[in-house]
Amino acid sequence: MHNSATINVRENIERLEAAIGQACRRAGRPRSEIELMAVSKTYPAATICEAASHGLHLFGENRVQEFAAKSAELAALRDAGSVAAPDHVAVHLIGHLQSNKSARAAELFDAIDSLDSLRLAERLNESAGRLGKRLPVLIEVKLSSEETKSGIDPDSTEAAELLEALPGFSHLDIQGLMTIAPWGVAEDVTRACFRSLRQCRDRWAAAHPRLSLQVLSMGMSGDFPIAIEEGATRIRIGTALFGPRKKPAPAESDESA
Repeated sequence: MHNSATINVRENIERLEAAIGQACRRAGRPRSEIELMAVSKTYPAATICEAASHGLHLFGENRVQEFAAKSAELAALRDAGSVAAPDHVAVHLIGHLQSNKSARAAELFDAIDSLDSLRLAERLNESAGRLGKRLPVLIEVKLSSEETKSGIDPDSTEAAELLEALPGFSHLDIQGLMTIAPWGVAEDVTRACFRSLRQCRDRWAAAHPRLSLQVLSMGMSGDFPIAIEEGATRIRIGTALFGPRKKPAPAESDESA
């Protein structure tokens, strides 16, 4: 875990907001169209509190077990009456979710942004139903050939079956799509990935009018300006806000920001 004492989150937010504003102007888009998700994986609960105190309200985490511990810490801070304890934040799961952890994830998180199979949709719908909630979800689409990347192949039979089935899941609120661009590639390859997600959304929205696919979650610290130019409505930022993080262990999810 990180020690947030040496990280000036307020200054980082100011720098990031300036860069987002510049990207929006270049794309001819209003800043209000872009939602900023602070990726707080590997950072402590105190960092979430500090970021929330500076106006951030949407956070992304990768692992069910890691956030379960942070969630308890955040609750303890609220109970202690800490002014910095966020009682108004939303935390989404953005890492790969195994179906056997779906019940705990549905309980812990405000939304699941990494739905990548029909089996997982079935499990999440059942879990949300038992909790008496309607769980917002994004479909994670794999547009990279990297084996470490998660997501559903947009041209696969399973993708078609998932899209057909989703309107019948009364406890899931389908809100859009998410993808992760490939690492270490030329800018035009990154741009093509983001453009593909937007085109995929447009095709699916036309073919499945019962689904609302307004959210396009794409772009991280190294490539969010390109994502904004290609239609992102949500960008996922970790490093640019909180500083460098440790390298994930092999068993951890591959999402980075």
